[in-house]
Amino acid sequence: MINYPRWAIAITLIVCAWGIVFAAPNFFDEPPGFLPESQVNLGLDLQGGAHLLLEVEIDDVLKASLESIRSQVRRELRRRQPRIGYKSLKVEGNAVVIRGFKSDDIDVARERLRNIDRDAAISVSGGIFRLEFTEQAIIDRRQRAIEQSIEVVRRRVDETGVSEPTIQQQGEQRIIVQMPGIDDPERIKRLLGKTAKLTFHLVNEQASVADANRGIVPSNSMLLYENDGGQRVPYVVLREVVVSGERLVDAQATFQDGQPIVSFRFDAQGGQIFGRVTSENVGTRLAIVLDNEVVSAPNIQSPILGGSGIITGRFAVQETVDLALVLRAGALPAPLHILEERTVGPGLGADSIAAGKIASIVGFTAVVVFMIASYGLFGVMATVALVFNLALILALLSVLGATLTLPGIAGIVLTIGMAVDANVLILERIKEEARNGRSPIAAVDAGYRRALTTIIDSNLTTLIAALLLFNFGTGPIKGFAVTLSMGIVSSMFTALMLTRLLVVIWLRRKRPSKLPI
Repeated sequence: MINYPRWAIAITLIVCAWGIVFAAPNFFDEPPGFLPESQVNLGLDLQGGAHLLLEVEIDDVLKASLESIRSQVRRELRRRQPRIGYKSLKVEGNAVVIRGFKSDDIDVARERLRNIDRDAAISVSGGIFRLEFTEQAIIDRRQRAIEQSIEVVRRRVDETGVSEPTIQQQGEQRIIVQMPGIDDPERIKRLLGKTAKLTFHLVNEQASVADANRGIVPSNSMLLYENDGGQRVPYVVLREVVVSGERLVDAQATFQDGQPIVSFRFDAQGGQIFGRVTSENVGTRLAIVLDNEVVSAPNIQSPILGGSGIITGRFAVQETVDLALVLRAGALPAPLHILEERTVGPGLGADSIAAGKIASIVGFTAVVVFMIASYGLFGVMATVALVFNLALILALLSVLGATLTLPGIAGIVLTIGMAVDANVLILERIKEEARNGRSPIAAVDAGYRRALTTIIDSNLTTLIAALLLFNFGTGPIKGFAVTLSMGIVSSMFTALMLTRLLVVIWLRRKRPSKLPI
């Protein structure tokens, strides 16, 4: 016991110094230059912010996929030679149904439609073709829609400058968004509420708007509206998408003639398509459609070959900034519906922090008083270890970039009590060995050696429980599990390494004939 290895002394001192250095920045608003910049991130319940529970309208993804297949079917049957006639082409349920083929065209039609979509199975019965998604394809598309929605939401939130947001899936089609410290939750809701599906369509100059208002719209067209100063201006546009927002590589809010606009730029392929379409349709209007609403429909006066353009309208400056933001972040695969909204004010968060501080101080003081009263000098050593234990927890939270929540503070308070548990086991064993007549050095050596198995068993079982809480729990429960796990690991280190080092130093210097315990 008295011969404590040099490597163990070095490791103990290095880890303790590391804990102090990386915990120190948390006690400054702006850490001094000689200290690391990493600090513990405060969760939503501590610094205020917004909590949103979003639901992805996944059925819209399947409908959009079926509509896309329907458009491809029309192109394959009508545009390629020889043209194949049919009577009807509709989306029915989870399938695209084509009726009215001539018997001579069935085999040719089957061959053309075979590679429309690899996830859509083709079945033919009585001359009726059905292109229907398989069950596995539906499951895969639902999951991809959720994953893509999470990524788009993350990009939009990140663009607003919110620090350390929490964005994760809940259940099959819901997303939790927690944004600590935001001061304008309504703007975030507006940004997340926009699907931001940008498409460009040629205006059907041959169609009658009056007929369209009466419900008479050509099969290759659709009726959309532009909000012009509170008035809804109708447009009949071709269903075919000239180029979509998926080809955008950049969008920025800027000004033209003193008016706020959004400038955009396509990738190489999108620029080529845009240039070809504008070259072939000079004199025709091109409708810019955002979320099924016409933003503007300028006349193509000359070919646009640079792969870039602008979106004009009755925009406020903030609207152009937000529109550019959602276009850069990409379109959501499906609309999001806000199911739950909670806003936590910074005052409530400050109260939580104050309450957490009081609980920690009271708990720490009570433990220190108990340890010193029960074990004297050895209780003082356990108290020193407890201080370093808290420093290590703060350092780990800072370095890992973990978010501290109110349940996390509860985990730290619980750790304060548990941290001395190992020391109590060791000191009680030392007292028992001393009463049996062992010398101070032999009693201390036996105390640490015989208590080791019990310490490992008790802490390991608690650590397993904490890991299960982290694995199966959500938000607050995970925060509690993280701080509890860190506390268990650091308390074992300080009890078995730091406290032992302090005892060894004292034994070497004092060479006592009796233990003060």
